[in-house]
This record gives sequence, structure tokens and C-alpha cells, in this order.
Amino acid sequence: MMNAFSTRYDQALQFAAHAHRQQFRKGTHIPYIAHVVHVSVILLRHGFDEDVAIAGLLHDVVEDCDVPLAQLEAQFGTDVARLVDAVSEIKHTGGAARSWEERKAEKIAHLHQGGPRVAALKAADALHNVHSIIADMALIGPEVWRRFKRGPEPTLWYYRAILAGVQAHLGSHPIAAELATAVDELEHTIERYNAPA
Repeated sequence: MMNAFSTRYDQALQFAAHAHRQQFRKGTHIPYIAHVVHVSVILLRHGFDEDVAIAGLLHDVVEDCDVPLAQLEAQFGTDVARLVDAVSEIKHTGGAARSWEERKAEKIAHLHQGGPRVAALKAADALHNVHSIIADMALIGPEVWRRFKRGPEPTLWYYRAILAGVQAHLGSHPIAAELATAVDELEHTIERYNAPA
């Protein structure tokens, strides 16, 4: 019987699980590995190649787990390492924390400079994050924003900017359309909670 996924994919899944083993999704008891698996599944569902799906599994290990990019390149190849690098934030420079605005502006610029595969990776990441916010708002309402550095308006601005970058590379590709629907739903959810009683 043929394996459902390759040895490389299996190794990337194990690598991500180990790297994120002590992390949870913000303000929840959900192991962080659930996020990266969702991102990878979204990419596979939309027919992207294995390197993009592997990058989905590994997309936060450099940014959040201090895994050297060179280690990813050695274990998973240059293509995967470049994809991960393109979506990773630099949170500190010269020992000082960078502002949320500075980091997000840089991430948006990198998205516009990247190609369609970078856009797909960022779309899948954003898609799962937006769906998670919407689901959490349904459970706990506006309290969800206590988990984040910024409130609903800056968050919505950021995801609209990500959507624009994704659409610039992917046009009406189904993953871009799915993200557009999710961002619209996030906006409507925010408006519903902000509406006067």
C-alpha cells in the first residue's frame, strides 16, 4: 500500500511538533502544532506542491522557536527554507523589540516581493488565523482581543493588507477567494460586536 505522504513530510511534521512542543495558541490550551497542521492541510487541499505544504508545517519555527534557517535548509532543502524565510518576522533588532506596526509593514512588503507560492503560504496562515479569531469571538466575544497586541481595527487592517498581497499574486485563485470570504466574515463579526445594543 502506498503511503499517504512522503518521508520528508513525515520528518517535517515531527520536526514542527518537537519545535512547538511547549507552545499553545494564544490564550488557549490548544497545542500550537494544530495551527501549522491546519496551514499545511489548507495548502494541500488547494493543490500546492509538497515543498509549500512542508513550509506550512515549518512556517513558524524560525520566528517562534529560534530554529536557524540554515538548519531548515540542511534538513528540508533550499526551497522550503526560502519559503519559511519569506513569511518569518524579525521580532528584535539590536536587542530591542520592534513595534507591531513595523513588523507587520515588513511582512506585507515581503509578501508583495514574494511569488505565488509565498502568497499561498501566507494565505493559508492568515486563513487559519482569521477562522480562529471568528470562532473564538463566537465563544467569548470581544474578550478575544485581550490575547493580541492590537485590537480589532488594526487586526482587520492587517488581514485586508495580506489579502491584497495574496490577490496581487494569485488573482482569483480559490485560496485567495477563500481568504477574501474569511476576512469579510471577520469584518462583519467585528461590526456585530461593536454595534450598539
